[in-house]
Amino acid sequence: MTEKKDSAAAMQNALKVRARAKAKKPAFVRPESWKFDKFSLSWRRPRGLDNKVRRKIKGWPPGPSSGYKGPKIVRGLHPSGYEDVLVHNLAELANIDPVSQVARIAHTVGKKKRLQIVAEAKKTSLRIVNVKEVKEISKEEAAKEETKEAEEIPTKKQVPKKAEKKKAPKSKKPEKKAKKGAKKQ
Repeated sequence: MTEKKDSAAAMQNALKVRARAKAKKPAFVRPESWKFDKFSLSWRRPRGLDNKVRRKIKGWPPGPSSGYKGPKIVRGLHPSGYEDVLVHNLAELANIDPVSQVARIAHTVGKKKRLQIVAEAKKTSLRIVNVKEVKEISKEEAAKEETKEAEEIPTKKQVPKKAEKKKAPKSKKPEKKAKKGAKKQ
C-alpha cells in the first residue's frame, strides 16, 4: 500500500517538475525564419556546415536537445497523470483501464457516435479528456431542437384569417398630355 502511495507521490512530483521545465523551454523556431517570409516558423533541423544554430553559437536561438526532456516516468502522459488513449468507437472504449487511462475521442468521430461514446463512458465511469467538445455539440443539438419546436408552433402570420373583403382595383390615371409649346420629333 505504501509503495502505491510513494509511486503516486513521485508521479505528482514529476508532473510538477515537467510543468516547470516546459514553462522555461523556449519556442524553437526555424533558423532565419525571422529574416525571410518564405520560411515558416515551424522547426527544421539545421544541417549546414556554417549554421550558427547547429553549432550553438552564443547570441543565436537554441535548438532542441535532450536536456529539455521531462522526467521519464511521466513522459507521454496527460497533465492529469493518466495515459491518454485515442478512441474511435465503443469497442475501443471497452479496452480502457479506468484506473490508469483516460479516453480522448478522435476528431474524425461524428456527433452521433461521439454522444454514444460519452454516454457509455458515464455508465462505466471512464474519464474523457476532450469532453468540452461534446458539451458544445449537445448544446448545438438542444438549440436545433428548440428551433424545430418553434417552427411547429404557428405564428400569427401562419394562422388563417377570416375571409377579407376584396377591394376594388384602383383605376389607372390617364396619361398626361404633352404641353402646348413642346417640340414633337
